[in-house]
Amino acid sequence: MTPQRAHLLSSVGIDPAWSRTLDVGHRVHVLDRPGTDPEAPTVVCLHGNPTWSVLWAPLLNGLDRRHRVVAPDHIDMGHSARVTPPGGVRRYRQRLDDLTMILDACGVGSRLVLMGHDWGGALAAGWAVHHPDRVVGLLLANTGLAVPEGRRAPWLIRLAAHRPLLDLVTRRTPVFVAATPRLPGRPISAAMRAALAAPYRRSADRVGVAGFVADIPFDDSHPTAADLAQVADTVGSLNVPALLVWGGRDPVFNDSFAADLTERIAHAELHRSPEAGHLSPIEVDLAGIAGRWLVSTVSTVPVVPSVPTVPTAPAVEPEPGHLSAWAPLETRATDPVTQHCLAFHDGARDESITFAELSARVHQMAGALRSAGVGHGDRVAVAVPPGIDLVAVVYACWRIGAVTVIADRGLGRRGLGAAVRSARVAAVVGIGRALLASRALGWAPGAILIDVSSLTAGDATGVAPALLGDGPHPDDAAAVLFTSGATGPAKGVRYTHRQLGAQRDALRDLYGIGDDDRLVAAFAPFSLFGPALAIPTAIPDVDVTAPATLTAAALEAACARIGATLVFASPAALTNVLETAGGVATPALGRVRTVMSAGAPIPVPLLERMQRLTPSASLHTPYGMTEVLPVADIDLDTLGAVGPGHGVCVGHRVDGCEVRIDPTNSEVLIAAPWCSAGYDRLADTQRQARPVDPDGRVWHRSGDLGHLDESGRLWIEGRVVHAIRTATSAVSPVPLEVAAERCAGVSRAAAVGVGPAGAQQVVMVVEVTRGRGRGRGRGRRIGLASLELTGQVRAAIGAVGGSPPVAAVLVADRFPVDVRHNSKIDRTLLAARAQRLLAGG
Repeated sequence: MTPQRAHLLSSVGIDPAWSRTLDVGHRVHVLDRPGTDPEAPTVVCLHGNPTWSVLWAPLLNGLDRRHRVVAPDHIDMGHSARVTPPGGVRRYRQRLDDLTMILDACGVGSRLVLMGHDWGGALAAGWAVHHPDRVVGLLLANTGLAVPEGRRAPWLIRLAAHRPLLDLVTRRTPVFVAATPRLPGRPISAAMRAALAAPYRRSADRVGVAGFVADIPFDDSHPTAADLAQVADTVGSLNVPALLVWGGRDPVFNDSFAADLTERIAHAELHRSPEAGHLSPIEVDLAGIAGRWLVSTVSTVPVVPSVPTVPTAPAVEPEPGHLSAWAPLETRATDPVTQHCLAFHDGARDESITFAELSARVHQMAGALRSAGVGHGDRVAVAVPPGIDLVAVVYACWRIGAVTVIADRGLGRRGLGAAVRSARVAAVVGIGRALLASRALGWAPGAILIDVSSLTAGDATGVAPALLGDGPHPDDAAAVLFTSGATGPAKGVRYTHRQLGAQRDALRDLYGIGDDDRLVAAFAPFSLFGPALAIPTAIPDVDVTAPATLTAAALEAACARIGATLVFASPAALTNVLETAGGVATPALGRVRTVMSAGAPIPVPLLERMQRLTPSASLHTPYGMTEVLPVADIDLDTLGAVGPGHGVCVGHRVDGCEVRIDPTNSEVLIAAPWCSAGYDRLADTQRQARPVDPDGRVWHRSGDLGHLDESGRLWIEGRVVHAIRTATSAVSPVPLEVAAERCAGVSRAAAVGVGPAGAQQVVMVVEVTRGRGRGRGRGRRIGLASLELTGQVRAAIGAVGGSPPVAAVLVADRFPVDVRHNSKIDRTLLAARAQRLLAGG
């Protein structure tokens, strides 16, 4: 090996000793990393075009060392021999034969796990189809076996393969080689870009690049078309674990190709990274993703459960049977006493609807959706503003067995588009501008676009029951709900009808909700529970993209309109209600019996002020998340009795739910009948988040740090990802923040780590006055706190047992928060700003 190649490999972390040359009639270069366990499957990695085996550097460096990893350069590619004359093509079938010779020369027998990217994915699938007895697993990344039905081949490939351009852009110039690492996605390091291009400096080096493009079949007359079609038609018969790892921003093999492969390989798992592009093996943590997949599906090495087996109080078994979400609404709508009573009020539009009218609208919309081509199991993105039509569309979809994809506008335009795009919906129901955005921005390629107004354009009576069908099975998919995106991209969470029904019943039992209750929901998605609980519901006049704009007058008006007994609002919304309550008469709020607030830890002083505004109410802070709600609950009186502790007390678990603490990292684990089915198109996230204990019980990893006190109450200490990794320990942020917020003039505090993990310093960032505005801003002004305030904060934190020293105290004009609740602090962003400031920025 030349010193230049050794340096090239070292620059991306590859041990030059793994580089070897084989003779299979032609010289073939292979990266061959030895494994420590001869019983572990050998991993074979096949690159695409115009890359080479260095593409797999992150996998070679990071995959469990038990596995041998073999990554060859295809003939005419990388550092293998150039044997095809300019203008010639080494065909797909010949390359499959090449691979057999290469693996035999490497001494690789059976128990292979094939991994392929781009053209390497097509070769991996083809070789597996022809040698099923030697393959025990298949991982494909941003590749394709056929053009998805109703779509054309990617325009970039069609352009490069266009005869007048083919030789120019692929062989005679380095355009194709240089452009590939820059396809949309996460940035790739300069060292990796240089390494990828190194074997293709001269036109003679790029003969294989041109040949691969020329071998792409665009019609049935192409010499490779029949061979590739045969693989595409039979790959689904492979009885081995399969995983698709996909960069969602790939303009070549986009999400349509992933969907096509999931249809062809029905048992395949899919993990989609929304920020990654075409070169997903470099852009995502493939070593981690593949390693966890190998352990759970392919490897024979037993998995040590990460869930403690210490007995806990048994969960209450759910009641037998299942009551659909729309059944309580139908009961109200057909009862002569209640059918003409108010069911829903939209404060922003000052519109109301009765139970009978709402039921009729649901039926009308359900029939119109069926007529528009929406069927059982189809995913429907609901892009309708909060209000009567939103409720009716959601229930209409559920009635015909369609799956609602609910990504509320609180995610912002970019987040909303990413969510809809990731869900691969069959239809979008929305208002005009939402449909225009969906079409213009490519949110839902190939989907039916339905204007919500068209669903009520016809006769509201006489919808044939046969058109609606019998409804879905309780275990059918019902909804994909998106997380707030406060700690990364918003994730789709899948729910079945049974799980939604169990969630409704848990909330009903927890708060004793009865027929006489009436709900005001200042958080739009929560208002969807109203019809399922068969209680009148209202949403106040508030901008749903900024809950912190809720005013006391708007909340009072909504409560007065329906005679509310229940109120749900985020902490940021309640804060603004209190700040705007001066001079506002609130008799309707005075009659409310229960106020619920969730989305972020709520300071006791805020609840105490809210208690004075709602003197008859019991103030509750339920704990839960998009994936499972409710988990625990505590009221203001209990909070006062518990007093200060290590974190925020969220109370006892609710009946039917189990809570455990993982002893390895203090993470809160949850199991409940209403826990969601899992994450959507995020196989690796699902694998990490849903451990199974020795008894076969599935748990949800909440991502929250916490502990249970001697009375069984749950205390939350912060997010796992926000733990501060000092030289001696992992520090939970919330106990430090609670202590700092007791200082005079500090309205909110955030503890962040500055410096490299394992040597981070604790920095406290505080707000001394609350930002008003829209409540979701990304305030950037940050500076050193006064000596007096710094001393107060350090003294308060020093009183917390075992607390680390505080390196600095900073003041921010306004904390960056999530766009949905306006409450969850973006500590990652705050940490970056603190680090820049303390480094002299």
